[in-house]
Amino acid sequence: MTAADEDTDFAEYGLFIDGAWRKSSDGRTTERTSPSDGRMVGRYARADVQDVDLAVAAARHAFDDTPWATLAAPKRAALLRRISHLLLECTDGIGRRISLELGKPISLARNEVVLTAEVFEYYAALTLDQRSELVSRHSPSALGLVLKEPVGVVAMITPWNFPLLLLSWKVAPALAAGCTMVAKPASATPGGALDLATVIQDAGIPDGVFNVITGSGGEVGMALVEHPNVDKVAFTGSTEVGRTVMAAAAVNMKKISLELGGKSPNIIFADADLKQAVRNAYWGIFLNTGQACQAGSRVLVQREIHDEFLAALVEMTKTSKVGNPLDENTMIGPLVDEAQFDTVMGYIQQGIDGGGVLAVGGKRLGGDLAGGIYVEPTIFDDVNPQASIFRDEIFGPVLSITTFDTADEAVCLANDSSFGLAAAVWSSNLDTAIKTAKKIHAGTVWINSYYDAGLPFAMPMGGYKNSGIGRELGREGLDQYYETKAVHIRLAKD
Repeated sequence: MTAADEDTDFAEYGLFIDGAWRKSSDGRTTERTSPSDGRMVGRYARADVQDVDLAVAAARHAFDDTPWATLAAPKRAALLRRISHLLLECTDGIGRRISLELGKPISLARNEVVLTAEVFEYYAALTLDQRSELVSRHSPSALGLVLKEPVGVVAMITPWNFPLLLLSWKVAPALAAGCTMVAKPASATPGGALDLATVIQDAGIPDGVFNVITGSGGEVGMALVEHPNVDKVAFTGSTEVGRTVMAAAAVNMKKISLELGGKSPNIIFADADLKQAVRNAYWGIFLNTGQACQAGSRVLVQREIHDEFLAALVEMTKTSKVGNPLDENTMIGPLVDEAQFDTVMGYIQQGIDGGGVLAVGGKRLGGDLAGGIYVEPTIFDDVNPQASIFRDEIFGPVLSITTFDTADEAVCLANDSSFGLAAAVWSSNLDTAIKTAKKIHAGTVWINSYYDAGLPFAMPMGGYKNSGIGRELGREGLDQYYETKAVHIRLAKD
């Protein structure tokens, strides 16, 4: 890896395989320009199938032929804590890299690094509390041991929107379990994963345990998924690509976990704390420029407070600081690329054509921001539940608002989706909130919060329906990287 030039913020990276930085087998590279102003910010090795074979072989050797998989828990926990500490020391540098590649506001990018460090710290603690189960009362002349063993070599394919944090949700529990891995980050934002490789190496993780290859999803991503020496695939991305990954992994029955798309409802009852509900509805959709799988992109608001809620949310949206992601005051940055911009603007037009009331936003920003890929934060009111902007994952700063009258109607609207990743319920009546939460078909439900309940890593995260398979974070996230072995022991009879 070549360090970034402090004057240009340009960095050049190679592949990280078996503890060493190397060029791709055929010398190909790809480049990344910043979505904020179009300047070049990175050049990355473009791997091919031969590089995939080398990375998988390194991970296979580290798992099969070294002590890594059976390393004592205290030593493993110490390594995870070391990764956490080193990440905190690198917060500014890695945060700036994420901001340059993605356009994420710098304060949020630095926070992503801090949250990633906390993920490793959490799994360091959990490493010391891994237990097997003893079956001792079923028979007087037998004992049963239920053992947890690392699944093996894991292929990790992650998206561009939270390039470091979402990778850590896989890497930290995999290291805690004793797995080895090959990570394939998104082509648009690979820097965070490559910087993590340096941190992991500096922490003392053995060579071959963590490898990073960069390149196209269609070429190296699928080669990883299909590779016969990969034991598990952990994928985060769109539902469409998730189906392709699932089909490819099924050829040799790999274990698989999929964290896919969402169209999350945010239900606001008339007795909610309106100020907090408005603030959280704002960040629920506009965090990371709406480029988040859990984004609260459907607000369902009870009719009695609709006008007051909408007025307050529109006012907050109008005061948004949209701009240069390296500006400390920026709240909303650019979209990741022109293709995503075209998608978002297409949905905005569909919203207008479909009869939604455009309450605020809806246009590309020009002026000082004309050189970047900026769109106004956008809110549609009075959205028909059959409209595409109500039903499809847009992955941009576009919010749909629909009114309801009763709790049953709110639940019906919330569940009228092919997705089931997340949801939120706002009410000062705990019975109303909990009863509603229990009826929602989603893997995560916040009550009187959105994102910020204060339980970020101890709770499992994943989805119902087209939002995926399996869970990340919490103990459930660690279980994804284990195989379960039953050991039957016959005792001598008295």
